[in-house]
Amino acid sequence: MRTRLDLPALFVAALLALAAIPSAAAKNGSRPVDVELVLAVDVSFSMDPEEQQLQREGYFEALRSPAVLEAIRRGIHGRIAVAYVEWAGTPSQEIIADWTVIENREDAERFIAAIRAKPAKRLSRTSISAAIDFATAMILENDFEGLRQVIDVSGDGTNNQGRIVTAARDEAVANGIVINGLPIVLNKNPASYRDIDELDVYYTDCVIGGPGAFMIPIRERAQFADATRTKLILEISGLAAPADDARIIPVQLKEPRISCTVGERLWQERWGN
Repeated sequence: MRTRLDLPALFVAALLALAAIPSAAAKNGSRPVDVELVLAVDVSFSMDPEEQQLQREGYFEALRSPAVLEAIRRGIHGRIAVAYVEWAGTPSQEIIADWTVIENREDAERFIAAIRAKPAKRLSRTSISAAIDFATAMILENDFEGLRQVIDVSGDGTNNQGRIVTAARDEAVANGIVINGLPIVLNKNPASYRDIDELDVYYTDCVIGGPGAFMIPIRERAQFADATRTKLILEISGLAAPADDARIIPVQLKEPRISCTVGERLWQERWGN
């Protein structure tokens, strides 16, 4: 049975605790927000157009949902700073919607409109590490001072270009940034390009990191909106994921169960470069 997030009963203790934590990426003279959040979205060729549309619409529905807007309103500052980035290989990171302060539905709709104005692309290769590096720089160099800093990585494949993903993850975490994941683990046409079956394990052990980091795998197309909404509520509120919610998988504090260079090895075997 699905566990519902009982937000009002948990907010007060969580927010009081957060108020005492200094921001690791604080900048002098910055505008305070509850969270600095980069939505880093995969647009590599392994993402088919329908998946891309579902991915965008999942974020749109989540950002305008009453539950997410209520989570924003209940924050210490009552506002978040969010940016939307699409990424593929090492040279391919594009800011689709730059840093935007969201306090209410009108702000969310403006942010959504900025994303809609840019048609989705499909680009070659998959560099999760470059996406994390790009998002990390966006957080460290912006004009906001968040109680928390989060990179939200969604995608359907493993890192196969750029530096090793764990190096990018560890550097971001060392800067006080949490990385959460939304791996897309759909049953695709067997004739199409396929990466690995254990993408959820790869994201858990190799991609996400930082205190309280988690990921929610999407196994069916109908799950996009619900998974995205749940993830945003947890990221915005700073609440711990319910322990009995089987959808939410926390970061592993042990040796990886899968090679974190599996994507690079598979690319070499297929293409030799």
